Amino acid sequence: MAKNKSEQENQYIYIVQSSLEPSKCKIGKTNDLDRRLKEYNSMTGKSKDNVYAYLFTCKVKNMTRVERDIEKEYVFLREEKSKEIYFYNQTLFERYVSFIKSHASFVEEIFIKKEDKKQIVKIIKKTTPTLEERGMSKKDVMQKAQNADNDEFFTRYEDVEKELNIYPKSIWKNKAVFCNCDDAVGTDAITTSPFALYFLRKFEELGLKKLICTHYAGKVDLFNQGPRGYIFTKTGFREIKEFPQKYTGSFDDPLSLKILRDDADIVCTNPPFSRARDYWQMLITSGKRFIIISNISNVVTPAFIPYFMNGKAWPGYNSVDNFLNPKRELLAAAGHWYTNIPIKKRPKSRHLKIMPLKDIPAKYKKYDDSKMLIVNHGYIPSDYKKPFAVSVRPLLNGLLEKGYKIVKDNQYFPYVDGKKCFGRVLVKKV
Repeated sequence: MAKNKSEQENQYIYIVQSSLEPSKCKIGKTNDLDRRLKEYNSMTGKSKDNVYAYLFTCKVKNMTRVERDIEKEYVFLREEKSKEIYFYNQTLFERYVSFIKSHASFVEEIFIKKEDKKQIVKIIKKTTPTLEERGMSKKDVMQKAQNADNDEFFTRYEDVEKELNIYPKSIWKNKAVFCNCDDAVGTDAITTSPFALYFLRKFEELGLKKLICTHYAGKVDLFNQGPRGYIFTKTGFREIKEFPQKYTGSFDDPLSLKILRDDADIVCTNPPFSRARDYWQMLITSGKRFIIISNISNVVTPAFIPYFMNGKAWPGYNSVDNFLNPKRELLAAAGHWYTNIPIKKRPKSRHLKIMPLKDIPAKYKKYDDSKMLIVNHGYIPSDYKKPFAVSVRPLLNGLLEKGYKIVKDNQYFPYVDGKKCFGRVLVKKV
């Protein structure tokens, strides 16, 4: 039986990258690898320094089907206007290659580029510009985080590990941990929430009784886990996924609230910044222990100040300055860890400069138009009996653990020479 033309032609899938775009790659199909590369390098309007080179090539049986399946699998790592352009870093590259090589149409690998250490450094600089490079100040980042309503980002594993490793292992022993804000559990580190991944890896070491994670059926599928909400439960060596009918996976879904009430001992997750007020109210009302990430400015925000004022919550150990978007690109958003688990020997309390008022340098203390004392740069008066205004950082560094308390459950805006200053909170020595 004679083969048709498409069956007679060689069919290839390739990953190609330009020298001037190290954070992107192109994935496509062709019948002629040499000709296709020449086409990339002869495009009009392209800089002569912009050279394209293959990162990976392979022969397949049905290149159209493979290309279509790649598009479907990595829809959130692909530019909206061009189905050919994908976000690139070494981890994602390895994932693309693994997917292609495991495809039913894969025949043989022809070429693969080895990891280039120098290129990785270049990518990091490309995707993490400094505040100065972006024309922003720390104040701008805080304000942007405070007004954030885009929750299409998630936490990096290293930030989860850095914070949770500090707490004593004894707090986890025989406890059920609940990760209830889109903490999906997939087949690898890319499709699994960093929170879920941390507790899965540490399950036996921490002596956990149970791990419960939920996947949110939202518009953006951060972990490529599909549009159905589910509940993942690990008890010992038993792991199951359940897909309850009409379950959304949201933290305020009736079933999620039931799990929180009946099963959870400690909640650990990164709730959506845009719904932080609802989440905090729900969580603190539950009476459960928690370690969560939220906006760095919560300690001076009216909706949250009462929690800190009444000892319902306090800052954790670390700030979280960067998150990842669905394309695994870093983006800045000023976050911080918060908890109601006792913190002993807070390392950053050393940044507090507690001393008599007269010893505080003049440039770091002043009175506003209402004669309210304002202190800056971590300086705290040890002998001042009236309320005074502090900014976010001293509170994050443990000021409330040093014999001071918040005296007003609202944000305080100093006016100096008639000019409104950045919001603070009023504290007083106990």
